Amino acid sequence: MPATQDSTAAARVAAFFDVDNTIVRGASAYHLARELYRRGFFGPRDILFAARHALAFAVNGESLARIAAIRERALGMVRGRSVAEVLSIGEEVYDEVLGSRVFPGTLALLESHVAAGHEVWLVTATPTEISDLLARRLGATGSLGTRVEATDDGYYTGRLLGDMVHGEAKRAGVEALARERGIDLQNSYAYGDSINDVPLLAAVGRPCAVNPEPRLRAHAHARGWPVRDFRRRRRGVDLRAGARSARWAGTAWAAAVVVRALVRWVRSRAA
Repeated sequence: MPATQDSTAAARVAAFFDVDNTIVRGASAYHLARELYRRGFFGPRDILFAARHALAFAVNGESLARIAAIRERALGMVRGRSVAEVLSIGEEVYDEVLGSRVFPGTLALLESHVAAGHEVWLVTATPTEISDLLARRLGATGSLGTRVEATDDGYYTGRLLGDMVHGEAKRAGVEALARERGIDLQNSYAYGDSINDVPLLAAVGRPCAVNPEPRLRAHAHARGWPVRDFRRRRRGVDLRAGARSARWAGTAWAAAVVVRALVRWVRSRAA
């Protein structure tokens, strides 16, 4: 639990949370992608494409060429689609699925930071449509998520705004945010579950591995970072009473997040 600080210090302290398997059990974008599939945003060929790349990831690891191919395929799924339509779908997915998959332990941790007067930011490769929604429902300050461009009249262009918020990009985003808002990173906190969150965790003075995969658990022990595991508590938290007026801006990266979720599942089964 973070210590309560005076208002001057608290204004310069932040807590940064990864989303998938840190706040929400599983890959949050998977549930959005499943609903998009049901509504015809993509078809069986796209699923086979994702499965093939998931297997390649599991066997050979990531490659820039493979990531680029997935990105282009995913962006093409929403090109020309209405932002308003995805807004509506996302709200339904949260109310029906995601709200009940929040880890109670992580929620209590997040709320303790809010009570201490800290800024709370979600930092995730998850599409900003989900990360912004989660931030609002959980009472966080905001989110840094992967963003997709939309036209002035509300249709997706099929292009990313900036880079995917993943790995080193998480650290870069947090450092830029700290400069903009005057956040003291050495007195700030970060929480993540994956070895890919190490750049985020290393960016602050008070990192913590939450629900860590084996590689991050080993890294955390080697660095002397605390470890928290909330996965044994199976019951979720119903957060459906939050505000319903989300501002959505695209969900093209969902397919890439689904691929990474499949990779994690394959690796966990092989371990």
